[in-house]
Formats: sequence, C-alpha cells, structure tokens
Amino acid sequence: QVQLVESGGGLVQAGGSLRLSCTASRSISSISNMGWYRQAPTKQRELVASITNSGWTNYADSVKGRFTISRDNAQNTVYLQMNSLKPEDTAVYYCSVMDVLGFPTSWGRGTQVTVSS
Repeated sequence: QVQLVESGGGLVQAGGSLRLSCTASRSISSISNMGWYRQAPTKQRELVASITNSGWTNYADSVKGRFTISRDNAQNTVYLQMNSLKPEDTAVYYCSVMDVLGFPTSWGRGTQVTVSS
C-alpha cells in the first residue's frame, strides 16, 4: 500500500495562491490515476481534480480555471496549484490514489487550507 503525505496548506487571503504537494512512499509511475479531494466542515468529501499517467486532467466545476493539477513521476509527487482562492475553498485537502474506474483506494492524512475574506 502506497503512503501519501500532503504538504503546502496554510492560511491565505482571498485572491491568494497556494501550492499543495503530495509525495508518495514509492514510485507513482505505474499508478494510472491520482487525485486531490477536499472536505469542508459538515460537508462530504469531494473530488477537486484528478490526473492520469498520460496527463489527462479533470476538474470540479467550482475550481476550473483557478486550480491546476500536475504530476512528476520522477519525484513521486503530485501537485495542486491553487490560484484566485476563495473563502469557499477552505477545507482539508487530501491526496489520493485512484483505481482505473476513478474510485479512491488510498488517502493521505490531509492538509488544511484556510482562505480568509
């Protein structure tokens, strides 16, 4: 089972940017699909963005045009660049390994992102 460690969260003002990183305990080159989810208080965990090994990406409508997911297989790392942050982006962000159907199979512990208005 691959271990995932997220970093890069923090407190930022609305309109600001953060870059989240997710480092895996082993090579991710054979992992076809990885993603970022988030969970705000009292809300269900939702998919924010995902990326396949071929570089195909998918985004939630709420973050399209503001967030960018990328992966560096050589560094065993997946990134989430978040720009133009809004208070409603406040949540714990989790990295995940996803199966070929797009369902998450492994989670990191998460990193808190707080956007102040």
